[in-house]
Amino acid sequence: MTETPNLLLKQVKPVGDGFDGEKTTNIRIKDGVIAEISSSLEPRDEEEVFDAKGAYVSGGWMDMHVHFREPGYEHKETIETGCRSAMFGGFTEVACMPNTKPAIHTRDVVEFIKNKSNYQLVDVHPIGCVTKERAGKSIAEMSDMKQGGAVAFSDDGDPVYNSQVMRVALEYSSMLGMPIINHEEDLDLSRPGHMHEGVVSTRLGLEGTPGIAEEIMIARDIMLAEFTGGHVHVAHISTRNAVDLVRRAKAKGLNVTTEVCTHHFDLTDEEIDRRHFDTHVKMHPPLRTQDDVDAMVEGLKDGTIDVICTDHAPHSVEEKEVEFIYAPNGIIGLDTAWSICVNRLLKSGEMELEQILEKLIAKPREILNLEIPYIKKGNKANLTLFNTDEEWTYHPGEVRSKSKNSPYIGETLTGRAIALYNKGRFAENRLKN
Repeated sequence: MTETPNLLLKQVKPVGDGFDGEKTTNIRIKDGVIAEISSSLEPRDEEEVFDAKGAYVSGGWMDMHVHFREPGYEHKETIETGCRSAMFGGFTEVACMPNTKPAIHTRDVVEFIKNKSNYQLVDVHPIGCVTKERAGKSIAEMSDMKQGGAVAFSDDGDPVYNSQVMRVALEYSSMLGMPIINHEEDLDLSRPGHMHEGVVSTRLGLEGTPGIAEEIMIARDIMLAEFTGGHVHVAHISTRNAVDLVRRAKAKGLNVTTEVCTHHFDLTDEEIDRRHFDTHVKMHPPLRTQDDVDAMVEGLKDGTIDVICTDHAPHSVEEKEVEFIYAPNGIIGLDTAWSICVNRLLKSGEMELEQILEKLIAKPREILNLEIPYIKKGNKANLTLFNTDEEWTYHPGEVRSKSKNSPYIGETLTGRAIALYNKGRFAENRLKN
């Protein structure tokens, strides 16, 4: 990946922002800015040329929920390797969660992450802690972190458990115009659950986490959002009742938004049995039932669920290669997110291409108050080039993350990102054969 200020993209199909996705055209980028859009453009001496051969192009995708582990857990992932995975998955921007060591609870840690990512093609936006050291007791320095570049606040990995602390957090964050992203979990109900509590957990003899542990905390936060006027963003929603709670909150006009991870609208708790306790299907919230999976798709379709994310959570081989009950929760997801969207949402006919892209482009940036990268003359070029029909196998050698904890390794997938442009740089994804 090198500096590519001047580039001609040939034979691309722009989608979104008024484009119908059928017209093949060319896009000229000059000094990192979209200069011309026309099917009659010809190459110039000073510019590089990339023939997309009819691939789609959209504004760059964003994942607003990733864990890049740096600082403190670089054996799992670094900002550099996390950005490498994001690029392969088609994401030009990500927002990283604060459960690092030290936690992202002061401005200096926010600025450390911003500085470390300056030379990456991917824009990395830190999410600051709600509470100091994620301890849940006292509010972190929100205003200072915002000035340093934080885009939201969360204690993700743990909920903001104390209701008074959550109330104060919402009051402060609303003055800053920023959301609180809460990990919705009633810890007294959920622990020590290792999977979803239900028929499968009973059959397997594993202690489970009931869906109500998520739903009770969501209900509390919706009430606090109504009381304070603050913006609650429900992280990684996973149950039908949880979606219904958010749906009703939106109907009342409350400032409540939510996201769903790709694995939560693709896999069910039956995978734990089918895969014989493979720790690569252990995550939190846990994989739920088929009815919950169906509810995620319904919520995406009707707009209740605003955003598609991954909760990209790298863990080392040593951490995951243990008995199921001792393994940490989480899987990597940036590499495979688009293929899951294609298979479960597009090819199934559940959603149109433009509907899916809205949840990867505009919606996460609206929630985080970031500029939306429309494909228009004069706009800064922030682009993802992709297809929806290419079959490829996710070999271990293709994993771009530093970690390998994915249930999709070895599977044949459909649809992938082929190239990206952002920050004056162009990168093409090349799969090994």
